Amino acid sequence: MPPSEFAVRMQRGITGGFAPPTPTEVHSLTRSADDSDSITIESMVRRDGTPDFQPKPTKSLSLTAPPSAQDTVALVDELHGILKELPVENPSGSEDIYGMDTGIMWGSDDFEWFNGGPAGCGGGTSGIQATEEEKNKFKRAVEIVTKLVD
Repeated sequence: MPPSEFAVRMQRGITGGFAPPTPTEVHSLTRSADDSDSITIESMVRRDGTPDFQPKPTKSLSLTAPPSAQDTVALVDELHGILKELPVENPSGSEDIYGMDTGIMWGSDDFEWFNGGPAGCGGGTSGIQATEEEKNKFKRAVEIVTKLVD
């Protein structure tokens, strides 16, 4: 079972160049003590050529009601396990070491993890680089969040 409380945030569009990054999607998944039987999902998407995010309707995924609860719990557990194994760039925000222009943040009582990329001028090279296996695990983490959001 996933931690009793956690927050996950995934953002597509984390790297900038001369200018700051222009995110195209931001998804937040939250399990709170107030409603530990479900995960609340909030999403915003920026369509190509538009300046503003458009919020999607908030949705909730049950962690207790069959038949989907078992799949949801399994996906969240898998995401938690994957992130626990993955490195992050060092220094923070120096480089998108997974090469997907996507950042994930996980926060719970037992574990905190987040990756990033250069947010504009600066950046640099990370002292830690992801292996192909780690890049594939990160790709799977992105797939999991996308599946939960969709």
